[in-house]
Amino acid sequence: MELIEVVEQWAWIGWLVLILVFLVIEMLTLDFTFLMLSIGGLAGLVTDLLGAPIWLQVIIAAGVAAALVLLLRPPLLRRLRRGEDPTPSNVDALIGLGGTVVSSVGAHGGQVKLANGDIWTARTEAGDLQPGMRVRVSRIDGATAIVRSDSPDPLAPAPEDPLA
Repeated sequence: MELIEVVEQWAWIGWLVLILVFLVIEMLTLDFTFLMLSIGGLAGLVTDLLGAPIWLQVIIAAGVAAALVLLLRPPLLRRLRRGEDPTPSNVDALIGLGGTVVSSVGAHGGQVKLANGDIWTARTEAGDLQPGMRVRVSRIDGATAIVRSDSPDPLAPAPEDPLA
């Protein structure tokens, strides 16, 4: 028996394995990409069961998968994410948040009190900031806030906060 005949005879097992692998990966990623690929594999399995040659099975499976990824996946993702809360949370919520320097902040450390009431270890990428100065969080590096001056005059302290 020729190798191509053996592959064509047992191709349905290959399609089933491919479909199952894609479905397991989809369960781990939850991104609809591998779901679309598994549906493409299902199209390949159906064409195999209808007696199509292996080259046609692969072309049909790839075409169906590509069409689903390009045409069906984007609206499904939009519909899935339609009800999400757009409010940033965790570290993302701290980016751009204002605060006041508690102890001098330089390139090697210091402390700031953020507008949400948290006191963070902080450092600045340029210059030193003195206690009382207003700052804004540029980014978070581990457990350290990277801050920049938010005062128009970098040497002017922030006005006293009546709530502090």
